[in-house]
Amino acid sequence: MLELRPNCEMCDKDLPADASDARICSYECTFCAACVEDVLENVCPNCAGGFVPRPIRPKLDRRNGVSRAHQPASTTRRGLKYDIEDIARQTAATKGIAPKDR
Repeated sequence: MLELRPNCEMCDKDLPADASDARICSYECTFCAACVEDVLENVCPNCAGGFVPRPIRPKLDRRNGVSRAHQPASTTRRGLKYDIEDIARQTAATKGIAPKDR
């Protein structure tokens, strides 16, 4: 099941489970849309993959036992382990390659 992380790993903006501006990579690294577009240029600083909008888990049971009430979002905040200069180098070297070709 997808881990719904509570914050942008770059700017620490809160990204609740129903945030429409949450973006994830295939490893579930989580960033806000502004950081993905304006800083990271669609390059995950952790894996160099691309980003997609994070799905919103239903808050109400439409199927018995399947909702945020039964599978809540994570409360563990994450942060980057790379500095901004390292991220800029990775982004510059990778942004010209389509995510499917990385």
